[in-house]
Amino acid sequence: MAMKLSLIEDFGNDFKKGHGLKILDYPLVVAATNGFSSENKLGQGGFGPVYKETLPTGEEVAIKRLSKSSAQGIVEFKNEVTLICELQHMNLVQLLGCCIHEEEKILIYEYMPNKSLDFYLFDCSRSKLLDWNKRFNIIQGIAQGLLYLHKYSRLKVIHRDLKTSNILLDENMNPKISDFGMARMFTQQDSISNTNRVVGTYGYMSPEYAMEGIFSTKSDVYSFGVLLLEIVSGRKNTGFFYDDDHPINLIGHVWELWKDEKCFESVDPSLEESFDYDEVQRCIHVGLLCAEHYANDRPTMSDVISMLTNKSAIVSLPSRPAFYIQRNMFNENLSSLELCTASTIKTTTSLEIE
Repeated sequence: MAMKLSLIEDFGNDFKKGHGLKILDYPLVVAATNGFSSENKLGQGGFGPVYKETLPTGEEVAIKRLSKSSAQGIVEFKNEVTLICELQHMNLVQLLGCCIHEEEKILIYEYMPNKSLDFYLFDCSRSKLLDWNKRFNIIQGIAQGLLYLHKYSRLKVIHRDLKTSNILLDENMNPKISDFGMARMFTQQDSISNTNRVVGTYGYMSPEYAMEGIFSTKSDVYSFGVLLLEIVSGRKNTGFFYDDDHPINLIGHVWELWKDEKCFESVDPSLEESFDYDEVQRCIHVGLLCAEHYANDRPTMSDVISMLTNKSAIVSLPSRPAFYIQRNMFNENLSSLELCTASTIKTTTSLEIE
């Protein structure tokens, strides 16, 4: 206990000196959230609930209360916070501070008033608030944020859980990538790694990661491709579509329409054909390229940004995407199931894995 108290004290002193982060007292956090009341709850993240809080200064923030069952200790928590607080980009949610009290570990983020992308995208009425210009801006913003993580931050960061619920929207509907609890950091020289603890969400995980535990920046590129196609279509990748009586996912559905030169049939009907046809076609093309089965066949985020803004930059055609078939046995409602062994990966592509 004495060692833990010493670590907490050192932790607070370090950040007060060098990182400019707020170190909040636990009683203040409890009071500001009304005892972690459900009325203050914004949502449930991968590692715990998120609450809205107003600081004594009047500043509104979002606090993430990490699950007490998390295996992450104080030293690991300190290392993670140290790395995240150094990520500074307009398309990343900014970490403002933290709080540690006994078994409680809490992160304080800037508050995003317009919630997450999935709140709008998959709702029949709210999706109409996302016209094509807003959607294209969101796509480009996510791409810029990922490019920074992969190439321009001090350490190369692989997010590993890019999905619509982890894209938050500010007051101007600009996107910010959030939830770095599953992220992995590398030196810029390292490019690939593997793990025997697969984390992520079914529907967004690349095949090499889901099946073999191998991940790289191209794993995030795959997730971005899925996300891009969801933004264009307003449909979840895990939804059911049928081709010759065989169930397929969104990527498979878009691929079939692309082959038949009917790609505009995949566009969200709520857009009511009020969109830039060239931009939409480019986005679908890029989304399918990002969802290629083999990592080496996928573009880098630098390539993606170039292709999104310049039609002539697209020089290759997509091939049949990964995870083409949607299997009836898979239940998309299952979540937070960890599949891991000491030496090998045992996982299907059906579940949210964390």
